[in-house]
Amino acid sequence: MTSNMDSDKEEFLREFGDDYGYPNAPKNIDEIRATEFKRLDHDGLVYLDHAGTTLYSETQMEAIFKGLTTSVFGNPHSQSDSSLATAEIIREARQQVLDFCNASARDYKCIFTSGATGALKLVGEAFPWSSQSTFMYTMENHNSVLGIREYALSKGATSFAIDIEEAAHDGGGCKSPVSSIKVLQRPTLRRNEATLLEEEPSGDAYNLFAFPSECNFSGSRFSLHLVNTVKDDTARVLEGSPYCKGRWMVLIDAAKGCATKPPDLSKYQADFVIISFYKIFGYPTGLGALIVRTEAAKLLKKSYFSGGTVAASIADIDFVKRREGIEEFFEDGTISFLSIASLHHGFKILNTLSMSAISRHTASLATYTRKILSTLRHGNGDHVCTLYGRHESEVLYDELGPIISFNLKRPDGSWFGYREVEKLASLSGIQLRTGCFCNPGACAKYLGLSHLDLLSNIKAGHVCWDDHDIVNGKPTGAVRVSFGYMSTFEDAKKLVNFIVSSFASWPTQAECVYLSRARSICFPDEGLKRSTPKYFLRAVTVYPIKSCAGFRVDSWPLSSTGLLHDREWLLKSLSGEILTQKKVPEMCLISTFIDLNLGILFVESPRCKVKLQIRLRTDFSTAGGDELDLYSQRYEVRGYDNEVSIWFSNAVGRPCTLLRCSGSKNSFCPERGKTKGMCRDVETKLNFVNGAQLLLISEESVSDLNKRLRLIQHFKQIQVNNFMSVADVQEEGLEGPPIQVNPMRFRPNLVISGGAPYAEDEWRSLKIGNQNFVSLGGCNRCQMINLNPQEGEVRRSREPLATLASYRREKGTILFGILLRYDNSDEVGQDMDSWLQVGQEVHPKTD
Repeated sequence: MTSNMDSDKEEFLREFGDDYGYPNAPKNIDEIRATEFKRLDHDGLVYLDHAGTTLYSETQMEAIFKGLTTSVFGNPHSQSDSSLATAEIIREARQQVLDFCNASARDYKCIFTSGATGALKLVGEAFPWSSQSTFMYTMENHNSVLGIREYALSKGATSFAIDIEEAAHDGGGCKSPVSSIKVLQRPTLRRNEATLLEEEPSGDAYNLFAFPSECNFSGSRFSLHLVNTVKDDTARVLEGSPYCKGRWMVLIDAAKGCATKPPDLSKYQADFVIISFYKIFGYPTGLGALIVRTEAAKLLKKSYFSGGTVAASIADIDFVKRREGIEEFFEDGTISFLSIASLHHGFKILNTLSMSAISRHTASLATYTRKILSTLRHGNGDHVCTLYGRHESEVLYDELGPIISFNLKRPDGSWFGYREVEKLASLSGIQLRTGCFCNPGACAKYLGLSHLDLLSNIKAGHVCWDDHDIVNGKPTGAVRVSFGYMSTFEDAKKLVNFIVSSFASWPTQAECVYLSRARSICFPDEGLKRSTPKYFLRAVTVYPIKSCAGFRVDSWPLSSTGLLHDREWLLKSLSGEILTQKKVPEMCLISTFIDLNLGILFVESPRCKVKLQIRLRTDFSTAGGDELDLYSQRYEVRGYDNEVSIWFSNAVGRPCTLLRCSGSKNSFCPERGKTKGMCRDVETKLNFVNGAQLLLISEESVSDLNKRLRLIQHFKQIQVNNFMSVADVQEEGLEGPPIQVNPMRFRPNLVISGGAPYAEDEWRSLKIGNQNFVSLGGCNRCQMINLNPQEGEVRRSREPLATLASYRREKGTILFGILLRYDNSDEVGQDMDSWLQVGQEVHPKTD
């Protein structure tokens, strides 16, 4: 019986079979994936961030390494035979780059740079700016392009962004690209305005217009007719603006576009074209190129000179004679000749497949995925996905590139945060990118963010790379998936399956009522008359070594740092990295126990035959104490002798040392009080804890989570029935025994029972026995709770974090349990009154 995946692929091939899979190449796409990218299948990865960087192939790297190990490459600035041979390889590489963009060696030169950003920086530094110049750029531009305006403004030039629209036409007839462009100018930027504004731009000024061949935010491909239009008819395009005067030059940022559709410079004679090689064929990184028109290069002004760029210089007088060759003039120092030598192998792959076939292949996958996402709806009929970047004008834009940028909505119209999507995608083995992708103009344009919105977001603390994905009810960025030449239908299908299973609404209204209740954070029902619940302490757990297993006790003393000896030790690698389960999951298999009467910490590991014993009062190394910075806090620490280090190195499978906290100094937290559960407690003494002295969860909250896990597992099977095969369902973990999590999965210090699920969210303080505690808010959960030790090994899954994300999310965090601070301000004596004991009643306060 044909599976759903097979039938879906058959339908896909009926529509895109002529374009998908390189049917005319030596290897089709399935053979390419099986032989050149085995690492993806081995790691179970769906890689969809080719706009960030595409992947290198095995054959490509084997050829590169073979060349490095069988050839001798000399510095091209020398004159030895090996150096001359290397110089010839570089010359051939320059020609390959020019051929790639169909550029004549007579009209264009290839300058190698440290990357696309290095090429843009070169243009910005060397362009002949003056107070009469203008720098104009489309809103859809990378930050590295926007950075050019700093050079322009510092020289007194004018700078502004533009939107390009199709002009209205009267009457019939064919519309030419020139007559169809209308420019909408954004605010004009200028510095030193008092002295400069009285000067009118003249015809002698040099101006620069910059646009991307493909927007790295939306995938929109600008029509390259813009090159000729701006150069030849700027006065009409700018509609009489004073900035239309002077000589206009054009820069194309082709860093993304070259991966599937390089510009044809024989038709569209741009002055500057920017290239990044790792975005084209994965390797090498740190190498780019500036393709520059020969005539434009002669106008560039360069101050600095270096080795390789001068024909002669004198050290003690002001004399330098620069080299005449354009490439040598601009390439400072010894260029990355080994990386340049590797370009041949990348271009060989592209030439074998052909760029037109790569463009058609990636377009088929992007078109299919957009079609599915655009039609995906919740049970109430509302769209799940909002896609960005579609344009109606065929004059101003070519077809979309292989980028899909989108955000996801809940049935009630609120947004899923892109960081939530990214975290869940990672749990499913899907690698994508979220945020604004260093393209603030496109981000604001497509998300509809005004200047006021942007400034408000920044004031709220939002900056690049953070978790503030929803501010004032609006997304601050988007989700981006992008396809490369080695992407497959199966990659696209797994993405679709993931979105359907994780973000589409449940089949019936009754199920939605339960599963979507308290969409962000689930608080106890208010206004219902019910008896006052009684809460009791059910379990106390101490974790002596950070990220290692803890031990349960019936009673345990409190100290100024919380539970006595809790997180008092940690493991540090020889490179200084703090080891945790996130990077070393096997740490959870290391068991611990402290006998207070004997004064010994016992440690066991399945990898070590001998049980380790560490005396609490001795066993330090003879070396003096040291200091350690962790979580913006400075700790005084002491280490142990070599025998202890060897034991733990064997236990975790890597060299490390054991450190014990002997004191700490509080630090400053700038975000304190802004976001619940987002800040580390810095007002009290802490051991090596992530956020606060203690973590509390309730049995009722865990029970509610387990109910949701069972329901979600059941209803997702129904929801994905029309999209996923049986094999897909099994792969996504939607079939099999019901998922259940134990309270200890969350590594709590205290487990309580009584009352409603999540009642603890509202607690501001509590009393257990005679001991007082202050609630610091929710605990932000990460993928550590998805690690499940079973039968001597650690298994990863996407639960329970995936389910928690669906209803326990607030301001970019997924909260479960509350953090506590031990309040010993009453200075109760250090006797049994300062102990916690299982069975004690818990008295919370909500005000």
